[in-house]
Amino acid sequence: MTMRSEAAGATDPCGARSGSMAAAALFRSLGDPSRLAILLRLAEGEARVVDLVAAVGLAQSTVSAHLACLRDCGLVDSRPEGRSSRYFLARAELLDLFKSAEGLLAATGEAVALCPTYGTAATDEDS
Repeated sequence: MTMRSEAAGATDPCGARSGSMAAAALFRSLGDPSRLAILLRLAEGEARVVDLVAAVGLAQSTVSAHLACLRDCGLVDSRPEGRSSRYFLARAELLDLFKSAEGLLAATGEAVALCPTYGTAATDEDS
């Protein structure tokens, strides 16, 4: 996977850094447990905000804020349906990413969960 600027052979010395910054922003958007839960639910199919609230157990305003963030990142989109909207994954590539992540997690076993910086113990201490 290449995470560089789109312009091949660009003379911009920051091109590679810009690409890695964009990749870091993408992974930050996926790194929030609530946003990831919303995306995983949307991977199952379209949903209204009320459906997402029930699925992830967050307040409606919190789900809406996360959806706005994900929409700004180009990861979700919506279509109107009556007085509400149905949200869906805007990029099918997310399904491939989730599948790859599952494979990577299976390959690393408990190493990620045990990571002292980002693992479950570190997350529990932040709470």
